[in-house]
Amino acid sequence: MGEFPGANADPDDADYAVVGAPLDVSTTFRPGTRFGPDRVRRFARPFDDYDQRTDQHFSDLVFDSGDVSPWDDAADYLDFLSGSLRDHHDDGRLPLLVGGEHTVTVAGLRAADPDVYVCLDAHLDLYEAYAGNEYSHATVTHHALEIVDEAILLGARTGSEAEWDRAAESDVTIVTPEEVPQWRPDFDGDAYLSVDIDAADPAFAPGTGTPEPFGLSSREMRDVVRAVAPSAVGFDIVEVNDRDDGQAGSLAAKLLRELVFTHADSSE
Repeated sequence: MGEFPGANADPDDADYAVVGAPLDVSTTFRPGTRFGPDRVRRFARPFDDYDQRTDQHFSDLVFDSGDVSPWDDAADYLDFLSGSLRDHHDDGRLPLLVGGEHTVTVAGLRAADPDVYVCLDAHLDLYEAYAGNEYSHATVTHHALEIVDEAILLGARTGSEAEWDRAAESDVTIVTPEEVPQWRPDFDGDAYLSVDIDAADPAFAPGTGTPEPFGLSSREMRDVVRAVAPSAVGFDIVEVNDRDDGQAGSLAAKLLRELVFTHADSSE
């Protein structure tokens, strides 16, 4: 495992910590999310340290705390992972969780305890259990709604009939891919921002477990990250696997950096 390029700030001074969570136990189509953290780190190598838009240096802000290695018991792992993430919060750092399958978001939410769950995702993920597994990656929004007051799903374009019925309730807002370019945050309180890379159209990020056509462009996802970043108290990027030439890993790494630069700029 390498270090996220540029994430070499002193841990005592850093405002952000990269935390890898290579969980890969419930993928329903193409496995490989266990390689996600390494792919994201690898394809961040070409990026410059300096961000001209915000006049920030990544290396002044972020350190890489490595991976929290998973095991087969997802529920037990999520408890342990949430404790690791909470340690970063307690030390004044925003953890940047890099999956791994989307299930790891449950740990991020528990650690951050936000008011609102904002998620870029092709899928509703509102199953109470999928294939008998209550911690399947298809249950993430269901678990989020046990913690937050509201879930906002951007780019969602597929789900079961029961999921769409649940999504019609007042605590869920669906923003279709066609509506995302006009969307602006209108929620109250702190947000947890989760980015499932499959929100992107597979033309932009084919390296994911359950690709879904007619999705978002890279720039549309960037704009959402920038819009939500000032309100973010937690962040993750998930569902990158090794089934492409680096497109998904590159996009994930760039979105993570956009979160850092925008969040840091808004905090000054």
